[in-house]
Amino acid sequence: MKANGRPKKQREFQSSSSYVVSPWCHSGLKRVFDILGAILLLVLLLPVMIAVAAFVKLTSRGAILFRQRRPGKNGREFTILKFRTMIDGRRHEGSAVTRPFDPRVTWFGRFMRRWKLDELPQLFNVIRGEMSFVGPRPLPTQHWEQPFMQEEATCVLSVRPGITSQATVKFRNEEELLAPFSSEQVEEVYMRAIMPVKMKMNLEYLQGANFISDLRIVLKTISRVFNPQEGKNDFIIKELLPVSKLPVARQKEPLPVQDREEFLPAAEEAD
Repeated sequence: MKANGRPKKQREFQSSSSYVVSPWCHSGLKRVFDILGAILLLVLLLPVMIAVAAFVKLTSRGAILFRQRRPGKNGREFTILKFRTMIDGRRHEGSAVTRPFDPRVTWFGRFMRRWKLDELPQLFNVIRGEMSFVGPRPLPTQHWEQPFMQEEATCVLSVRPGITSQATVKFRNEEELLAPFSSEQVEEVYMRAIMPVKMKMNLEYLQGANFISDLRIVLKTISRVFNPQEGKNDFIIKELLPVSKLPVARQKEPLPVQDREEFLPAAEEAD
Protein backbone atom coordinates (compact mmCIF):
# COMPACT_ATOMS: atom_id res chain seq x y z
CA MET A 1 0.00 0.00 0.00
CA LYS A 2 1.38 3.40 -0.91
CA ALA A 3 0.50 6.84 0.31
CA ASN A 4 1.96 9.86 -1.45
CA GLY A 5 4.31 7.54 -3.28
CA ARG A 6 5.75 5.99 -0.11
CA PRO A 7 5.02 2.54 1.27
CA LYS A 8 2.92 2.56 4.37
CA LYS A 9 3.88 -0.14 6.85
CA GLN A 10 1.11 0.35 9.37
CA ARG A 11 -2.50 1.41 9.13
CA GLU A 12 -4.41 3.20 11.85
CA PHE A 13 -8.11 2.52 12.14
CA GLN A 14 -10.17 4.82 14.27
CA SER A 15 -12.20 2.54 16.46
CA SER A 16 -13.09 2.19 20.11
CA SER A 17 -13.73 -1.53 20.43
CA SER A 18 -15.40 -2.95 23.53
CA TYR A 19 -14.92 -6.58 22.46
CA VAL A 20 -12.84 -8.90 24.64
CA VAL A 21 -10.43 -11.25 22.88
CA SER A 22 -9.77 -14.70 24.31
CA PRO A 23 -6.28 -15.07 25.88
CA TRP A 24 -5.73 -18.08 23.62
CA CYS A 25 -5.41 -15.79 20.60
CA HIS A 26 -2.28 -14.20 22.11
CA SER A 27 -0.89 -17.27 23.88
CA GLY A 28 2.49 -18.85 23.34
CA LEU A 29 0.83 -22.26 23.00
CA LYS A 30 -1.12 -21.11 19.96
CA ARG A 31 2.10 -19.84 18.42
CA VAL A 32 3.86 -23.15 19.11
CA PHE A 33 0.92 -24.99 17.52
CA ASP A 34 1.23 -22.74 14.45
CA ILE A 35 4.98 -23.18 14.03
CA LEU A 36 5.02 -26.96 14.49
CA GLY A 37 2.00 -27.42 12.24
CA ALA A 38 3.41 -25.20 9.50
CA ILE A 39 6.79 -26.96 9.51
CA LEU A 40 5.16 -30.37 9.42
CA LEU A 41 2.87 -29.43 6.52
CA LEU A 42 5.72 -27.83 4.57
CA VAL A 43 7.73 -31.05 4.86
CA LEU A 44 4.78 -33.20 3.81
CA LEU A 45 3.48 -30.91 1.06
CA LEU A 46 6.76 -29.70 -0.42
CA PRO A 47 6.50 -32.00 -3.49
CA VAL A 48 2.94 -30.77 -4.09
CA MET A 49 4.01 -27.14 -3.78
CA ILE A 50 6.88 -27.63 -6.23
CA ALA A 51 4.51 -29.25 -8.74
CA VAL A 52 1.93 -26.48 -8.32
CA ALA A 53 4.60 -23.80 -8.78
CA ALA A 54 5.76 -25.47 -11.99
CA PHE A 55 2.20 -25.64 -13.39
CA VAL A 56 1.56 -21.98 -12.53
CA LYS A 57 4.66 -20.98 -14.45
CA LEU A 58 3.93 -23.23 -17.42
CA THR A 59 0.23 -22.43 -17.84
CA SER A 60 0.28 -18.61 -17.80
CA ARG A 61 2.62 -15.66 -17.94
CA GLY A 62 3.55 -13.89 -14.77
CA ALA A 63 5.07 -14.55 -11.38
CA ILE A 64 4.51 -17.83 -9.57
CA LEU A 65 3.45 -16.12 -6.37
CA PHE A 66 0.81 -13.48 -5.81
CA ARG A 67 1.99 -10.92 -3.26
CA GLN A 68 -0.15 -8.23 -1.70
CA ARG A 69 0.24 -5.94 1.28
CA ARG A 70 -2.56 -6.40 3.81
CA PRO A 71 -3.14 -5.24 7.39
CA GLY A 72 -2.17 -7.86 9.95
CA LYS A 73 -1.79 -7.91 13.70
CA ASN A 74 -2.16 -4.44 15.22
CA GLY A 75 -2.76 -3.05 11.74
CA ARG A 76 0.82 -3.65 10.63
CA GLU A 77 0.91 -4.46 6.95
CA PHE A 78 2.58 -7.66 5.77
CA THR A 79 2.96 -9.35 2.41
CA ILE A 80 0.51 -12.21 2.03
CA LEU A 81 1.67 -15.04 -0.22
CA LYS A 82 -0.45 -17.14 -2.54
CA PHE A 83 0.09 -19.12 -5.70
CA ARG A 84 -1.07 -16.85 -8.51
CA THR A 85 -4.48 -17.91 -9.82
CA MET A 86 -5.15 -14.99 -12.17
CA ILE A 87 -3.64 -13.63 -15.32
CA ASP A 88 -1.09 -10.86 -14.85
CA GLY A 89 -2.90 -8.43 -12.53
CA ARG A 90 -0.78 -5.51 -13.63
CA ARG A 91 -2.60 -5.51 -16.95
CA HIS A 92 -6.02 -6.76 -15.82
CA GLU A 93 -7.29 -4.91 -12.76
CA GLY A 94 -10.71 -5.40 -11.25
CA SER A 95 -12.68 -6.15 -8.12
CA ALA A 96 -10.94 -7.81 -5.16
CA VAL A 97 -13.94 -10.18 -5.03
CA THR A 98 -14.19 -12.92 -7.65
CA ARG A 99 -17.20 -14.61 -9.22
CA PRO A 100 -17.53 -18.06 -10.82
CA PHE A 101 -15.89 -18.13 -14.25
CA ASP A 102 -14.18 -14.82 -13.60
CA PRO A 103 -12.23 -14.20 -16.84
CA ARG A 104 -9.21 -13.10 -14.83
CA VAL A 105 -8.80 -16.57 -13.29
CA THR A 106 -6.76 -19.09 -15.28
CA TRP A 107 -7.95 -22.65 -15.82
CA PHE A 108 -5.27 -23.94 -13.46
CA GLY A 109 -6.16 -21.15 -11.05
CA ARG A 110 -9.71 -22.53 -10.84
CA PHE A 111 -8.29 -25.94 -10.06
CA MET A 112 -6.11 -24.49 -7.29
CA ARG A 113 -9.02 -22.54 -5.81
CA ARG A 114 -11.20 -25.65 -5.85
CA TRP A 115 -8.66 -27.52 -3.72
CA LYS A 116 -7.33 -24.44 -1.85
CA LEU A 117 -3.84 -25.11 -3.18
CA ASP A 118 -3.28 -21.40 -3.78
CA GLU A 119 -3.24 -20.84 -0.01
CA LEU A 120 -0.29 -23.18 0.68
CA PRO A 121 2.44 -20.47 0.52
CA GLN A 122 0.80 -18.86 3.54
CA LEU A 123 2.52 -21.54 5.60
CA PHE A 124 5.60 -19.32 5.21
CA ASN A 125 3.55 -16.39 6.54
CA VAL A 126 2.73 -18.53 9.58
CA ILE A 127 6.37 -19.41 10.23
CA ARG A 128 7.37 -15.76 9.92
CA GLY A 129 4.84 -14.85 12.59
CA GLU A 130 2.61 -12.85 10.26
CA MET A 131 -0.32 -15.29 10.26
CA SER A 132 -1.85 -18.09 12.28
CA PHE A 133 -3.57 -21.29 11.18
CA VAL A 134 -6.90 -20.08 12.54
CA GLY A 135 -8.02 -16.47 12.74
CA PRO A 136 -9.91 -13.81 10.79
CA ARG A 137 -8.88 -13.87 7.14
CA PRO A 138 -6.59 -10.97 6.12
CA LEU A 139 -8.58 -8.47 4.06
CA PRO A 140 -7.35 -6.00 1.45
CA THR A 141 -6.70 -2.59 2.98
CA GLN A 142 -9.53 -0.91 1.06
CA HIS A 143 -12.06 -3.19 2.76
CA TRP A 144 -10.96 -2.04 6.21
CA GLU A 145 -11.32 1.58 5.14
CA GLN A 146 -15.08 1.20 4.76
CA PRO A 147 -16.83 3.26 7.50
CA PHE A 148 -18.99 0.39 8.78
CA MET A 149 -15.88 -1.77 9.33
CA GLN A 150 -14.29 0.61 11.82
CA GLU A 151 -16.18 -0.64 14.87
CA GLU A 152 -14.76 -4.16 14.54
CA ALA A 153 -11.32 -3.14 13.24
CA THR A 154 -9.55 -2.78 16.58
CA CYS A 155 -10.70 -6.20 17.80
CA VAL A 156 -10.16 -8.18 14.60
CA LEU A 157 -6.81 -6.53 13.86
CA SER A 158 -5.52 -7.17 17.38
CA VAL A 159 -4.64 -10.77 16.44
CA ARG A 160 -2.74 -12.52 13.68
CA PRO A 161 -4.92 -13.19 10.64
CA GLY A 162 -5.54 -16.83 9.80
CA ILE A 163 -5.26 -19.21 6.88
CA THR A 164 -8.75 -20.40 7.75
CA SER A 165 -11.61 -19.32 9.98
CA GLN A 166 -15.15 -20.23 10.90
CA ALA A 167 -16.35 -17.76 8.26
CA THR A 168 -14.14 -19.47 5.67
CA VAL A 169 -15.79 -22.80 6.44
CA LYS A 170 -19.33 -21.39 6.32
CA PHE A 171 -18.79 -19.43 3.12
CA ARG A 172 -17.03 -22.27 1.28
CA ASN A 173 -19.22 -21.67 -1.81
CA GLU A 174 -19.03 -17.89 -1.69
CA GLU A 175 -18.26 -17.43 -5.39
CA GLU A 176 -21.36 -19.39 -6.35
CA LEU A 177 -23.48 -17.22 -4.05
CA LEU A 178 -22.24 -14.11 -5.85
CA ALA A 179 -22.81 -15.58 -9.31
CA PRO A 180 -26.18 -13.83 -9.94
CA PHE A 181 -24.60 -10.39 -9.61
CA SER A 182 -22.73 -8.45 -12.27
CA SER A 183 -19.04 -7.64 -12.00
CA GLU A 184 -20.04 -4.06 -11.14
CA GLN A 185 -22.31 -5.19 -8.30
CA VAL A 186 -20.40 -8.09 -6.79
CA GLU A 187 -18.05 -6.16 -4.48
CA GLU A 188 -20.85 -3.92 -3.24
CA VAL A 189 -23.01 -6.95 -2.44
CA TYR A 190 -20.08 -8.66 -0.76
CA MET A 191 -19.25 -5.69 1.46
CA ARG A 192 -22.82 -4.80 2.42
CA ALA A 193 -24.46 -8.22 2.76
CA ILE A 194 -21.77 -10.85 3.35
CA MET A 195 -19.02 -8.99 5.17
CA PRO A 196 -21.18 -8.00 8.20
CA VAL A 197 -21.95 -11.69 8.76
CA LYS A 198 -18.29 -12.66 8.45
CA MET A 199 -17.30 -9.95 10.90
CA LYS A 200 -19.82 -11.17 13.47
CA MET A 201 -18.52 -14.72 13.10
CA ASN A 202 -14.94 -13.45 13.52
CA LEU A 203 -15.87 -11.57 16.69
CA GLU A 204 -17.63 -14.58 18.18
CA TYR A 205 -14.60 -16.75 17.41
CA LEU A 206 -12.18 -14.26 18.98
CA GLN A 207 -14.22 -14.04 22.19
CA GLY A 208 -14.42 -17.80 22.70
CA ALA A 209 -11.30 -19.14 20.96
CA ASN A 210 -9.36 -22.03 22.47
CA PHE A 211 -7.28 -24.98 21.30
CA ILE A 212 -10.34 -27.19 20.77
CA SER A 213 -12.17 -24.58 18.70
CA ASP A 214 -9.08 -24.05 16.53
CA LEU A 215 -8.67 -27.79 16.00
CA ARG A 216 -12.35 -28.10 15.12
CA ILE A 217 -12.10 -25.32 12.52
CA VAL A 218 -8.98 -26.88 10.96
CA LEU A 219 -10.68 -30.27 10.68
CA LYS A 220 -13.85 -28.71 9.23
CA THR A 221 -11.75 -26.83 6.68
CA ILE A 222 -10.06 -30.04 5.53
CA SER A 223 -13.44 -31.77 5.34
CA ARG A 224 -14.96 -28.96 3.24
CA VAL A 225 -12.03 -28.97 0.82
CA PHE A 226 -12.62 -32.62 -0.02
CA ASN A 227 -16.41 -32.43 0.27
CA PRO A 228 -17.60 -28.87 -0.44
CA GLN A 229 -21.26 -29.92 -0.33
CA GLU A 230 -21.03 -31.32 3.20
CA GLY A 231 -23.33 -29.48 5.59
CA LYS A 232 -24.22 -27.06 2.83
CA ASN A 233 -26.01 -24.02 4.26
CA ASP A 234 -26.14 -21.80 1.20
CA PHE A 235 -29.92 -21.61 1.52
CA ILE A 236 -29.45 -19.75 4.80
CA ILE A 237 -26.80 -17.41 3.48
CA LYS A 238 -28.86 -16.56 0.40
CA GLU A 239 -31.47 -15.06 2.69
CA LEU A 240 -28.93 -12.36 3.50
CA LEU A 241 -28.40 -11.33 -0.09
CA PRO A 242 -30.41 -8.64 -1.88
CA VAL A 243 -33.03 -9.81 -4.35
CA SER A 244 -33.69 -6.52 -6.06
CA LYS A 245 -32.63 -6.32 -9.69
CA LEU A 246 -31.79 -2.61 -9.28
CA PRO A 247 -28.07 -1.79 -9.36
CA VAL A 248 -26.81 -2.25 -5.84
CA ALA A 249 -24.45 0.72 -6.15
CA ARG A 250 -27.48 3.04 -6.49
CA GLN A 251 -28.72 2.19 -3.01
CA LYS A 252 -27.80 4.86 -0.48
CA GLU A 253 -28.27 2.71 2.61
CA PRO A 254 -26.49 -0.59 3.38
CA LEU A 255 -28.25 -3.66 2.07
CA PRO A 256 -30.54 -5.38 4.61
CA VAL A 257 -28.66 -7.78 6.85
CA GLN A 258 -31.12 -7.77 9.73
CA ASP A 259 -31.14 -11.56 9.82
CA ARG A 260 -27.46 -11.81 10.70
CA GLU A 261 -28.26 -12.23 14.42
CA GLU A 262 -30.17 -15.40 13.59
CA PHE A 263 -27.68 -16.61 11.01
CA LEU A 264 -25.02 -18.00 13.33
CA PRO A 265 -27.14 -20.51 15.29
CA ALA A 266 -29.03 -21.44 12.12
CA ALA A 267 -25.77 -22.08 10.30
CA GLU A 268 -24.56 -24.29 13.15
CA GLU A 269 -27.73 -26.35 12.90
CA ALA A 270 -27.27 -26.64 9.13
CA ASP A 271 -23.90 -28.25 9.71
